[in-house]
Amino acid sequence: MPRSDPAIELVRRAFVDRFEIRALQGRGGMGLVYRAHDLLLPRDVALKVLRPELTKTLAAKRFTREIELAAKLAHPHIVPVFEAGERDGLLYFTMPFLEGPTLRARLQQEGRLPVEEACHIAEAVASALGAAHQAGIIHRDVKPENVILVDGEALVADFGVARAVSVAGGDRLTTTGFVVGTTEYMAPEQAASDRAIDGRADQYALACVLYEMLAGAAPFTGGSPRQIIARHINDTPPALGLVRADIPPYVIGAVMRALAKAPDDRFPDMRGFRAALRAGTATPLGGVPAATRPDAGKPGLWKRLFG
Repeated sequence: MPRSDPAIELVRRAFVDRFEIRALQGRGGMGLVYRAHDLLLPRDVALKVLRPELTKTLAAKRFTREIELAAKLAHPHIVPVFEAGERDGLLYFTMPFLEGPTLRARLQQEGRLPVEEACHIAEAVASALGAAHQAGIIHRDVKPENVILVDGEALVADFGVARAVSVAGGDRLTTTGFVVGTTEYMAPEQAASDRAIDGRADQYALACVLYEMLAGAAPFTGGSPRQIIARHINDTPPALGLVRADIPPYVIGAVMRALAKAPDDRFPDMRGFRAALRAGTATPLGGVPAATRPDAGKPGLWKRLFG
């Protein structure tokens, strides 16, 4: 359960005529998430409020504009964004409130997941990411906390948020030392602050998440963010086959290829990664998957949840 939140009264005052703030649901590197009731449209929402110290470095209009671009995404495995804006100096956005645990909660409870379920979740996330990449949107913060499990299906949240923070913060954000993303799941090129990152950075992050689902721990950990980033750049993760004996070789091959240090050594896109997990088509570095399959979502779940 989230710890007590001394800022909740400040948030309640800021949104008094729009949202009834009911409870703190979670906290992350960029903000706090509240369960709230929309007073204009009778529905519960997840209200995410950026941390005040981060908000001070951001241009509110640019942040809102970037979030609104991401809000146009519609996919069975993407949690949609309802709105974004600024109130009393607080930047915020809202999403549907979903009754389901995050992948982080599942991992904390179970340690690691059955291979088939882990691959099923990874395929769903890859499908969502692939659709976003085709729309020109890179997630930049794929992690278990941003994957919500509903009725056995995985949905990805916070699309566009990391980019919105980066664009709205610009050079001011760099001077604060704030890192956009989560170091345990950060591709080497993203850790090096390469502004030209593409969807293969998300692929690397998803491979880290899948590795953790299979092994019970992220591939790279350390005592500080700097140490973790150094390991992403320099180290090879412990061999999955030694950590766990029931992982098929093709799954191991797919994960390790997606974890390649250089983007060109990973799969060209998410369809290739999905195909390797689904059909056992993982190939050596630099190779091309033998088969790709078109993205297949579950529109019935999306329609039921988001109408």
